[in-house]
Amino acid sequence: MAEFSIIDTYFNRKNANSVDLGVGDDSALLTPPPQQQLVICADTLVAGRHFPMDTDPHAIGWKSVAVNLSDIAAMGATPHSILLALSLPQIDHDWLKAFSQGLYDCCDQFGVSLIGGDTTQSPHLTLSVTALGWVDIGQAITRSGAKPGDLICVSGTVGDAAFALQHLGHPLQKRLDYPTPRCQLGAALKGLAHSMIDVSDGLAQDLGHILKASQVGAKLQLENLPISPALHALNDEQKWQYALAGGDDYELCFTISPQNYEKLLQKQLDISISMIGTIQQQHGLTFEKDGTDHLFQFNGYQHFA
Repeated sequence: MAEFSIIDTYFNRKNANSVDLGVGDDSALLTPPPQQQLVICADTLVAGRHFPMDTDPHAIGWKSVAVNLSDIAAMGATPHSILLALSLPQIDHDWLKAFSQGLYDCCDQFGVSLIGGDTTQSPHLTLSVTALGWVDIGQAITRSGAKPGDLICVSGTVGDAAFALQHLGHPLQKRLDYPTPRCQLGAALKGLAHSMIDVSDGLAQDLGHILKASQVGAKLQLENLPISPALHALNDEQKWQYALAGGDDYELCFTISPQNYEKLLQKQLDISISMIGTIQQQHGLTFEKDGTDHLFQFNGYQHFA
């Protein structure tokens, strides 16, 4: 009965929003809102691979939810609920209490409910979260809509998490442990952005997915990359490597027409936006600094390396 005891103790509470049937049955039941499409994604975190082994369990709980809500936001959708598959080496009640609190703290901040999942024993700590959200029919923002002449924009700052991973204990570690999914921005970009992706594996690599899906190219202005003061203290090549190839930022990178960009700036947003480049007809990703072409080599995060 250990599995059901864990579920009842740490993962069974009243839902925050409209759920017909949640934790406690073979499956959950939801009624889709009228004229809405279901948006669904999944992400797996493995101890020692996606976070250091000694990471605070509260942070692990938060991050396991946040990285999935970031994917929902990247579609311009509103997050609704999550499923959790949790594989534990052993039952540690102090760990479970902190982890579940972190998970629910993130859920509560973004109006999300835990509606089901699975718990089992495994030699390795592994967390798989599936997130569900809703978006108006035909309004989802995909990777394939970028157009020549679009501005390339990114939210917040980039490179913080990668820097923190190599400088554990630095104040920027909060950006590594507690990423903020840009849900408000994602929803605000419906009808404005032509394409979008969240920055999980490095800005340059993730932007490359948009370029490939849209069959276009891009030029980035390196001096426009939004970088935290700690990274500004580094030399150019170091700070650009963090900003372009670091990963784990969970900011939104999107392309938008100049006219729609002006409309976006008139909205009350909870995060800063930086215009970092333009979409071009010619394929490939190029860089310039102060108006001069600049050769730059980057390597984004590889899941099988």
